[in-house]
Amino acid sequence: MVRMQYRTLGRTGIKVSPYGLGALMFATSIGNPDPGDSARIIHKALDAGVNLIDTADAYGDSEEIVGRALKGRRDNVVLATKVSRPVGDDPNQQGASRRWIMTAVENSLRRLGTDHIDLYQIHRPDPATDVEETLSALSDLIHSGKVRAIGTSAMPASDIVEAQWVAERRGLERFRTEQPPYSLLNRGIEREVLPAAQRYGMGTLVWGPLGQGLLTGQVRKGRQNELRRAGLLKHVNDEHRIEVVERFISLAQEAGLPLTHLAMAFAIAHPGVTSAIIGPRTMSHLDDLLAGVDVALTDDILDRIDAIVPPGTDVGVLDQAYVPPALQQTSLRRRPLGERTAA
Repeated sequence: MVRMQYRTLGRTGIKVSPYGLGALMFATSIGNPDPGDSARIIHKALDAGVNLIDTADAYGDSEEIVGRALKGRRDNVVLATKVSRPVGDDPNQQGASRRWIMTAVENSLRRLGTDHIDLYQIHRPDPATDVEETLSALSDLIHSGKVRAIGTSAMPASDIVEAQWVAERRGLERFRTEQPPYSLLNRGIEREVLPAAQRYGMGTLVWGPLGQGLLTGQVRKGRQNELRRAGLLKHVNDEHRIEVVERFISLAQEAGLPLTHLAMAFAIAHPGVTSAIIGPRTMSHLDDLLAGVDVALTDDILDRIDAIVPPGTDVGVLDQAYVPPALQQTSLRRRPLGERTAA
C-alpha cells in the first residue's frame, strides 16, 4: 500500500490527501442505489489514506449516506459540503443569501450527523447576492464553531479577487478554497483562476479530473451511441472531444499507464492544485483510481500533453460548467434595438 502524501489546504493548516472523495455518486437517485455499498466504498477510501470527503446539499440523499458512514470516524475526516444550488421549488431555497445559508447549514449539519463542517463552500456563484452579505453570514458560522473554513466552487477569477478585497476591507473571513473543473480536456483555469487562487493562498480542489467519464478509457470513437443506450454516459456528443480523448488513450498506452491514471496524475501535478475530487460509483472504480495514486508524470509526458491540449485551453464545455449572467442573459449582451445604430 502506497503511503499517502498529504498536502496543506491553502493557508488553512489543514492537511488533505491529493485525492478527495466526491460523494455525488453515493446519492441513491443519481449513482449507487445501495447505501451500504457506498458506505463500504467510503470506508475503503479512508483506510487507504483518503481523508477529504466532499458532498453537497443538492446531491439528493448523499449527505445522509456520508453522515451514517462516518459514524465513529468523523474526527479523522476533513468533511466538506456545499450550499447555493436549488434544493426545492421555493425560490429562496437556493443562492448565497444570509437567510438561506443560515437555514441550509443547519440542514446539512443534521443530515451529516455532525456539529461542525470543516469546509463549507458556495456551490455556484450567486450574482443576485452581494458578496459582503455572503461573507458576513459565513463569518458568523465560523465564529460560532459550526464551520471551520469557507470556500467557493466554479468562481471566476474576477469574483475571487473581489471577494478577497471585500473580506479584507470589511474585516470578514476569507474564502480559503476554490473548487473549479480541471482535467486533460479542460485546462482553462490555468489561465487566471489557478494563478489568482495561488496569489491569495487558497487551496484548490478540482472536480471532473476524468472529464465526466470521458477519460475513463470506456469512451472510444464510434461507440458513443452504444454508451448512451447503456445509460453510461449522456454527454458524449462532442466529436472533437472524443478525437482528443483518442489521442490521450494512445499517449497513455505509450506511457504504460491506464488512461485514468494518466488523467489523475496530470490533475494533481499542477502546483496550484491541492487535491483532485474522484467520484467512484462502485468499488471497482475506487480500486482503479487508488492503484494510480503514486503515479508521477515525467516532463516528457507533460510536454506531450501540452502539445495535445495547450495550457490554459478547453476542449469543449463540461455539462456542469458555470455560465455567468453576462453570457446567459441576452439583455446583458445586446443594446436595446433603438441604441444599436452608430448615428
